Amino acid sequence: MSHRRAADSQPSEALKTTRVTGPLGIIAGRGSLPVMIADAARADNVPLHIVGIQGEADAEIERFPHTWIKWGEVGKVFSALEKSGCKDLVIIGGVTRPHIKNVRIDFGAVKALPFLLSLRKGGDDRILSRIVRFFEQNGYRVHGAGDILPELLVPEGTLTRLSPSADDKADMALAFKVVRALGQFDIGQAAVIASGYVLALEAAEGTDAMLERCAEIKRRGRSHGTGPGVLVKAPKPGQEERVDMPTIGPETMLKAAEAGLSGVAVAARRVLIADYNRTLEIANERKLFIYGAPQEETDA
Repeated sequence: MSHRRAADSQPSEALKTTRVTGPLGIIAGRGSLPVMIADAARADNVPLHIVGIQGEADAEIERFPHTWIKWGEVGKVFSALEKSGCKDLVIIGGVTRPHIKNVRIDFGAVKALPFLLSLRKGGDDRILSRIVRFFEQNGYRVHGAGDILPELLVPEGTLTRLSPSADDKADMALAFKVVRALGQFDIGQAAVIASGYVLALEAAEGTDAMLERCAEIKRRGRSHGTGPGVLVKAPKPGQEERVDMPTIGPETMLKAAEAGLSGVAVAARRVLIADYNRTLEIANERKLFIYGAPQEETDA
């Protein structure tokens, strides 16, 4: 199946190449990807149940069998998955670490207290790795979104009408090195480089907020006369990609355009693209390139 068909929410045969052997559980955070995966499962006649995190998941999950949970309702998560017979699991969508006052502890959370306390320390990747191990230790098979629906992965090469220039490629090469170095400290997945100058690095604020900082830097004339600049996204070394694969989408393109960048480059087959057609449409409208870099370029 092509990327275009997947992006149009017309999945077919999407799950038959995975190890999914029964009903699929989807733990859903923000964004369109949980629903895209659910649409793929429904198209392939795979039973599913979505566990949506209140305040994070989109109301559109209610088109499918679903259960809403609050942070801390661990027992309710397992109860919903068990009643639906789900042993295959996808954890997908953005989340924000909750304030303690918004955490609702149920009996399942009490039993899992040592695990929950372990989440108070460490960077995002360490926390997400612990979450994966926790579900695996409880008998679940955790899959990545790209395993379930490979059409969500950015392919190699240029996807847009515009291609990166020689200067863009030089910035891309440096940016991939910077992201790789940052990843050793579990910091971020993205960087913006312009003419060899580091404009911004992603931290806890996320890619969109980082791009907003870039736009402000340029508005204030503090980019030191550099060229347009390139956004690069790639997984961190050793990252738990099943639950934390970098993602680009329409909003990424809009923010990149506002920041005056020339394009976006990502690690091919290791970054997800949400709403493929709309993302490319915006990139072409705003005269941005999107480039999927092969491994030999990301690891150079």
